[in-house]
Amino acid sequence: MTPSPTASHAEAARLGHIALARQAVLVEGGWAPHIEPWIQRSWQRCLAIGQRAQDGVHFDAVSAADMRRISDINQPLIRAAQPTLHKLARAMADTRYFAILTNAQGIVVTVDGPIDPGEPRAMAIARVGVDLSQQAVGTTAIGAALAEQQPVWLHRGEHFFEVNRHYSCAGAPVWGPQGACVGMLDLTGVDVAERPALKHLVTRSARSIENALTLAQPHALLLRLAWPGQAFGDESDGLVCVDADGFVVGRNHAASDMLALSPAVPQPHCADLFALPWEHLFDAARARRPAGEQPLWSGLRLQVLASLNGDAAEPLSHSAPPHPPAPGAALKDIETALIKQAVQAARGNVMEAARALGISRATVYRKLGRRA
Repeated sequence: MTPSPTASHAEAARLGHIALARQAVLVEGGWAPHIEPWIQRSWQRCLAIGQRAQDGVHFDAVSAADMRRISDINQPLIRAAQPTLHKLARAMADTRYFAILTNAQGIVVTVDGPIDPGEPRAMAIARVGVDLSQQAVGTTAIGAALAEQQPVWLHRGEHFFEVNRHYSCAGAPVWGPQGACVGMLDLTGVDVAERPALKHLVTRSARSIENALTLAQPHALLLRLAWPGQAFGDESDGLVCVDADGFVVGRNHAASDMLALSPAVPQPHCADLFALPWEHLFDAARARRPAGEQPLWSGLRLQVLASLNGDAAEPLSHSAPPHPPAPGAALKDIETALIKQAVQAARGNVMEAARALGISRATVYRKLGRRA
């Protein structure tokens, strides 16, 4: 399809702005108003590690041993991503863009989509094991999204190295069920028309992968979260997976934002999030109650829809008390049993149990095999 004169003029103007920005930042060492600030930050990071825009780029793969290790570690990510990648391939079938999924270090773990085997520039990057980090290949959607931890769109000369000016790409980080970035989803084309709408597509697709990763966590209770007045039913829902003891064993990025959770606290307890007895969440799920507004300790309120996940969904405080340690039991076992009893007595409130025992909340988590 031949682009319209208006589209051609807009593309020429866009490339002109990119050229001006490259001159201002990469040649004159200044700052350019013609380009996104995050791109300039990425260029400056490349310059700071000694990269030069006119240098060549080698799309090197990691060793076979490293790739086996990376593949094993990232199997949950790859499995969670496969349905989304297949849908992306259909959505982009007529655009000559394809999908690349990397780990959190920018190493390609899987690819999908209409990759032209006769196009060496596509085959150079669409290979499992290739290092596409910023350290290796300069500014790309992959390196920028991982560094900036936000969705990005990058077109032609916005890549740091001049030899990469044939690529256009959209990228978004993928967040794991404990709140840390676990990878990056990239949509790339070679000598293709600019498609900034792909930034929206890659963002929604990354959210779908995150949701699949979260729901794959073994859990007793699933909480769907939304702000009051918002409807449930798409990738914007907060998802929280809770075990039978009330600990959050997985959450998507939306839930982390809603609950202000940090990756530094990978498995918080529901009692530290919701300003109500955490067992009530199980009660609501058991009674199949509709979504209701629940208070947070922050003073905010969220809509929460709770549902049980199989027969393992009985909270600890609704089950029989633990048996006392047998005579001759190890001191560690006795200590753990006493801590569990204190948590039960505090109805799941870890802070209250810690105060009663005269220890820190972090110690309670650690002794129970959880991380605060």
